Amino acid sequence: MNVQNFLTEVAILATGGIITVAAGYYLFINDLRKYLVTKSVETKPSDPKKEEHLHILPLRLQAHERLIVFVDRINPANLLIRVHQQGISVVDLQSVLLNEVRSEYQHNVAQQLYISAVTWDVARKLKDDTLTMVSNAARGLPAEAEGVDLSRKILQHMAGIADNPYDLTLDLIKKDIHLLF
Repeated sequence: MNVQNFLTEVAILATGGIITVAAGYYLFINDLRKYLVTKSVETKPSDPKKEEHLHILPLRLQAHERLIVFVDRINPANLLIRVHQQGISVVDLQSVLLNEVRSEYQHNVAQQLYISAVTWDVARKLKDDTLTMVSNAARGLPAEAEGVDLSRKILQHMAGIADNPYDLTLDLIKKDIHLLF
């Protein structure tokens, strides 16, 4: 009977051991898999294209951000508020506006490296159209007119446009950003 008690105790201990090992296995299997996957990724040679994309992506996003700021800053509604001075003449305001738009463009010209060619062409055309609009508005005013008259004429012209080109350009830039993801 001693043998029977011994075998019963061995069976009970073996069952307990098997249950303990199985529970430990199920508790740690997910962590073990994550560790092995991480190790295998670290040892694989990385894809140079993917690494290049990861380094360039922040630069491209920053370029899009700067282009959005550029479009916002040359928008006549914002530009006129920013540069307007009480009692300024038409000629002086025109000069300030043209210089401001050109300066903003020159400040952001390097962004074309990270922007699609189509989007950059639209931004450049918007800049040229803004310069033309300011010059044409000033040309239609008498020399003794004040800067506020030029501002009014530019804003009236903008109000007469069905689709705001500045908003359309911002939408294009946003679509360009969404293509990155």
